[in-house]
Amino acid sequence: MSIKILIADKLASEGATYLKGQPEVEVIENTGLTGDELVRAIADVDGIIVRSAVKLPQDVLEQAFKSDQCNLKGIARAGVGVDNIDLKTATKYGVAVMNSASASTITTAELAFALMISLARNVASSNAVFREGGWDRSEYVGVQLAGRTLGIVGMGRIGQAMARRAIAFGMEVIGFDPFMKESTALDGNVRMLETFDELISQVDIVSFHVPKTEQTDGMLGTTLFAKAKNGLLVINAARGGIVNEEALVEALDSGKCAGAAVDVYHSEPPADDHPFRSHPKVLATPHLGASTVEAQEAVAVNACASLLRYLRGEGLEGAVNAGGLDLELNQRQRTYVELATRMILLLGTVANIQNTKEVHVELCGKATAGKGDTIARYALVALLQQCCDEPVSIINVSAIARELGVSTTHDVGPTDAIDAISIRTKGEHEHTIEGTVHADGMPRITNIEGRQIDIVPSGHMITLFNNNTPGMVGKVGEALGEAKLNIDEMIIGKADEQGMAMMIIKVSESPSEEILRSLGSLDGVSKVASVQVT
Repeated sequence: MSIKILIADKLASEGATYLKGQPEVEVIENTGLTGDELVRAIADVDGIIVRSAVKLPQDVLEQAFKSDQCNLKGIARAGVGVDNIDLKTATKYGVAVMNSASASTITTAELAFALMISLARNVASSNAVFREGGWDRSEYVGVQLAGRTLGIVGMGRIGQAMARRAIAFGMEVIGFDPFMKESTALDGNVRMLETFDELISQVDIVSFHVPKTEQTDGMLGTTLFAKAKNGLLVINAARGGIVNEEALVEALDSGKCAGAAVDVYHSEPPADDHPFRSHPKVLATPHLGASTVEAQEAVAVNACASLLRYLRGEGLEGAVNAGGLDLELNQRQRTYVELATRMILLLGTVANIQNTKEVHVELCGKATAGKGDTIARYALVALLQQCCDEPVSIINVSAIARELGVSTTHDVGPTDAIDAISIRTKGEHEHTIEGTVHADGMPRITNIEGRQIDIVPSGHMITLFNNNTPGMVGKVGEALGEAKLNIDEMIIGKADEQGMAMMIIKVSESPSEEILRSLGSLDGVSKVASVQVT
């Protein structure tokens, strides 16, 4: 299987080198694409890697998916912020969007801390005056960090790294993060507050470490500046726009804010006449958060490796549009995802998938512990792919299921039981299938429609229901022989209470519609269907 990946932004060479070392990967490096050229390139690849220069807004993604050949499955951002990618549209089409947050954690935290020290001690401004021959030390009296209160907005990886450094400097640290419910963080060393309003009124310095969203856009503006202590220092090395730039200038001019250190801007680069370029209380840098040799190499390799893992079906790391779903799976767990997918495909030969309204997955054993929701969603993906014209993936499957009125649930059985999966679908009728993975790593179907069987779901498979009368196996074998179709394996399921038996037949090649009609016309055969399971 060939995987095509487009590197659309300038990237450390280590990333491309990594991808080119993978035998199944075709790497396309083109960093100058815009407009229709970009749309066509996106429509022709499985994955794309960007940084911040390339924009993937709604119209670009929509145009790409108008192509019948569009096969885009993943977008990797070599960095943290994903505001250059329309997440809503990507999710709509089942495209996973992932970032490389962990790769630049230390680098970004170090820059934020350096900005804080420089701002508190007037390092940049005094250096500029010194170079011009000045020596008036009284003009550059700063503030000591030890004993000051630092407020950290966003207690993720970078926020925590910032907090650790501040604590080491003797600072009191308080935090706000809407996704962190604990009252304290970092082993109780950071007191967490419930609202940003509470935080801004208590701190001497505030540092932002949150993504730009509808909720964080302009979160520090005129109203909250009024609640802050006089002499507040503001650090923003996260995303431009989180601090309202006009409100910040007003606070600086009034003295409410004693200084601001800024690495990110509402528009980048800012205009030549932007007030930050000349304001005496602003320390500004050109978006250097991840600009170290180590970080550039790390984010490049991380983005490439994460994207390739996802495209290979080996899990999803750093997803920003997966709705909190735990998609990290070990090898054993991936075999159960594969099993669930194959079970749905085979069940589709006996059930009317189009009419399914409920999918229930039950898991037992240690292998799938804690991954019930994930495996259930993968099963749902396999089901909806059979009845939807639009792309279905783990990313958009829940939304598509809601639109179609299909619900999915899962139960977890005892972990000390044999590892197994049971899937039940319900529409006009109820259908069931069970399976497990043996020690050899091969998935096996152990029960279908209440009939005990043992077969590896693979290759070209025919499911046939027939009256439980003598000679049926011979009739089926003769019909397949006349069609010159070899039988690789045949499993007989015992008759149910209505006297209906079942055969599952693995054949050497895909049976034609003519062959299936011939089998269906045999006296005593009530239903026949086929599927290719890979």
